[in-house]
Amino acid sequence: MLTKRIIPCLDIKNGRTVKGINFINLRDAGDPVELASKYASENADELVFLDISATEQKRKTLAALVLKVASAIDIPFTVGGGIGDLEDVEILLKNGADKVSINSAAVKTPNLIDEMAYQFGSQCIVVAIDAKQIEGKWKVHLVGGKVPTTLNLFDWAKEVEQRGAGELLFTSMDHDGTKKGFANEALAELSQIVNIPIIASGGAGNISHFSATFTEGKADAALAASVFHFGEISIPELKSELQKQKIPVRL
Repeated sequence: MLTKRIIPCLDIKNGRTVKGINFINLRDAGDPVELASKYASENADELVFLDISATEQKRKTLAALVLKVASAIDIPFTVGGGIGDLEDVEILLKNGADKVSINSAAVKTPNLIDEMAYQFGSQCIVVAIDAKQIEGKWKVHLVGGKVPTTLNLFDWAKEVEQRGAGELLFTSMDHDGTKKGFANEALAELSQIVNIPIIASGGAGNISHFSATFTEGKADAALAASVFHFGEISIPELKSELQKQKIPVRL
């Protein structure tokens, strides 16, 4: 049986790790290199680095900082933010990323998913989907959640898989930073319609929320930020408790 993955997320703005609620009201959460090193030593399964203002500011991801973080860890490393073409992916992979995450660029130019999967392999292409419920429908949002689209979450997820993405990172904007649990109904529906791994993001507040997203939400991995950054949950404690609940994890 495949183990469930625990993935801390570093949201980066101006070279610092930040965290907000519902994608706004950001506050400082520390130095990304120090945090990355700490999480690797605590047996995090992977690390995600998202340059959250790169797309809005129309600039490239911070490749030099990516290199510093990659040099401090020995676990799989996914990088996203501001990626718009094959050259961007190549630069990040050369700077130590194992996988790249694309969001806004994928929606604007869907063929980019096909091209990246062909050039670099599906295993290193993660498509991130930020969505929130509008009149009962899950709608995809771009540019760090600032730009709504008419695109339906589930339709887009199916297309993303067909185009060659190796993994989905679904963030519920409604749940982000609320610490009230993940969007498990939506996650369970996603797991029914795609066959690639799904990373749950948005809403982690306690250990039971992780248990629920693996059992009820059928997620393959759970991503969280503030509960780890601010010491509310330790990764060893979380994994130990999940193991007690017969949820397979790598200790």
